[in-house]
Amino acid sequence: MKALLPVLLLVTACSMGTRDEPITTEKYLAIVADPVRLDRDRSMDARRHPVELLQFAQVRPGMQVLDIVAGGGYTSQLLALAVAPGGKVWAQAAKPNPTLTERLAKQQPTLALAQREIEDPVPPGTPPLDLVTLILNYHDISYLPVDRDAMNRRIFAALKPGGRYVVIDHSAVVGTGFTTGKTLHRIEEAAVVAEIKRVGFVLDGDGSFMRNPSDTREGSSNNPEPLSDKFALRFVKPR
Repeated sequence: MKALLPVLLLVTACSMGTRDEPITTEKYLAIVADPVRLDRDRSMDARRHPVELLQFAQVRPGMQVLDIVAGGGYTSQLLALAVAPGGKVWAQAAKPNPTLTERLAKQQPTLALAQREIEDPVPPGTPPLDLVTLILNYHDISYLPVDRDAMNRRIFAALKPGGRYVVIDHSAVVGTGFTTGKTLHRIEEAAVVAEIKRVGFVLDGDGSFMRNPSDTREGSSNNPEPLSDKFALRFVKPR
């Protein structure tokens, strides 16, 4: 029996997976198909590209993740499904909206509320994080009375070395910086990169899965047509 114990432990570890194991597209597709997700989520999938998002963020079972400005929890729930088993996702919201509250009521063990202000979004006692996401909301923060450097420094401190910070947002015209956040709900990619790098992050990758070259970036990103061009940025905390 003792001779079998190391083998059994190895099989168990392999079946659960580790944070360094690659995740197949099929596994991410299964996450997107999970019945715990709302019908509202599925209606958004075609324009939100959930599989590509999870792949770009390199989400793995066991990860500790913070989703900032969680809104209705579309991204938070995807992440919570992807980090199971053994991981946890904190959905940050200064005041949770009804859809997020509905998700939390389902008592999904890997999803929790972080009722925090944006400048200090990390709950006390949170373990070192593997990943922080800020999806389609950096432009909103840009025109609020928020010290974004303080926010980004707090995120940097909360991440473990090698941890990642993923930011996705609606592209603005080159040269406009943060000036169209409130009017067009857009933000310039280069301005975001410069601001986040300023606190110590290194740009680790960019994704094209939400790009739309036909978008002139001159209209509001809230307009249903054309779909806004969106940049995806992945930063890393140096080891």
